[in-house]
Amino acid sequence: MKSLTLILRKNWHAFVAAGLLLTGSVGAAEKIVLKGSDTLGAKWVPQLAEEFKGVMKAKGMDVTFEIAAEGSSTGVAAVIDGTADIGMSSRDVKDKEYSKAESKGVKMTKIAGALDGIAIIVNERNPITEITLEQVEQIFTGDISNWSSVGGKRGDISAYTRNTSSGTYKVFQSMALNKRDYGPDSQKMAGNEQIAQEVANNRNGIGYVGLAYIYTEGVKVLPVNGISPDESTYPIARELYFLIDKNKPLSEAANLFLGFCLSPKAQAITQQVHFLPLY
Repeated sequence: MKSLTLILRKNWHAFVAAGLLLTGSVGAAEKIVLKGSDTLGAKWVPQLAEEFKGVMKAKGMDVTFEIAAEGSSTGVAAVIDGTADIGMSSRDVKDKEYSKAESKGVKMTKIAGALDGIAIIVNERNPITEITLEQVEQIFTGDISNWSSVGGKRGDISAYTRNTSSGTYKVFQSMALNKRDYGPDSQKMAGNEQIAQEVANNRNGIGYVGLAYIYTEGVKVLPVNGISPDESTYPIARELYFLIDKNKPLSEAANLFLGFCLSPKAQAITQQVHFLPLY
């Protein structure tokens, strides 16, 4: 993965340095299709896409994007069935997914684009100011169901989670719940934004979101084991991946877009949406 990342970055820098037009006629439009993770596709990738379109426009090519942010599992599936140029995933690819890809002649390859902490958020009126990883596990598995058990005011806890197609759902289950099942009363939401809004509207709510959503009005972040989610030692953090089929050549525009995502300009955008840059 590191060698491919380096190649993409070098290709992008060489392209920018040369200042050349892409292959093909000036003004030709090329479409890049990305499918998968809401964590990547709701804010971060659309902002990268807008910046990239401006760069390409100046060099003589109109590039359009189709971005479907419906969960990491859909991104993996889209690369396998060939309906996306690039998949987006906030979790690692499973062994069974690699096997399925291989059976269809697909060489599933992941490229890290950024880092993200999975932040624990509560309603801003909740007096709790921090939480332990053990308490996180107990709350989201249903072992603890009342805020008084963790030093808060008495009240039934409303735990909001992502849905089962979400990579964040699975990463959180592995990293924060010790791979235990979620509690039967946890409420599944389609995306980070929905979780943040539910928590903002519910004094007894708790949820987890990517760093891009921690500034939602009405919520506050709880440090876990005394560590904030934007610190390198935060216990619930993961890499965010782009997925491609290495056996299927990317279009020139898609290849350059991946290189752009690893460029200093793109990594600055990464920080603006509150993800952590790779370098």
